[in-house]
Amino acid sequence: MLTLETKEYGTLEYEPEYCIKFPDGLFGFPELHTYLPLCLNDEEDNTLLVLQSTEDTNIGFVVINPYALDPDYYPTLTQEELQYLGVTSEEQLTFYVICVLKNNYLDNTVNMKCPLVVNPETRRGMQVILNDSAYEFRHKLSSFAAFSGENTENADTAQKEE
Repeated sequence: MLTLETKEYGTLEYEPEYCIKFPDGLFGFPELHTYLPLCLNDEEDNTLLVLQSTEDTNIGFVVINPYALDPDYYPTLTQEELQYLGVTSEEQLTFYVICVLKNNYLDNTVNMKCPLVVNPETRRGMQVILNDSAYEFRHKLSSFAAFSGENTENADTAQKEE
């Protein structure tokens, strides 16, 4: 069991094998290779995480499963990327997109073009660029149905009925 002192989350105890390793680092952070995934909601729900660097506790990334935003999200990796991750198809992998949080939450974005890809068996990951896709680097969270407020009418009705 290892201990990590963080400003945001206090003292964290974790097993090293629980960490995700990015041998090549992430874009802009090539020197950081090991991240501890922290669930932001339910421990059983890996939809929304913070990837906390174990090498620099000032660095953490809020990531979200892109399929929670867009069920039709279909990233295609190259044969080299699949081989690097030790799999034969994208279905064997877990995908996350980095959230950029702004002061005004309506301006929050996700990078759908450069997902983090993780082999859940080996916990080895990489960040890829989906060159042959229409996905964007800065896709507003508010543009997705889950965040757009399309269901606010039903929520207002439910509150009035109580």
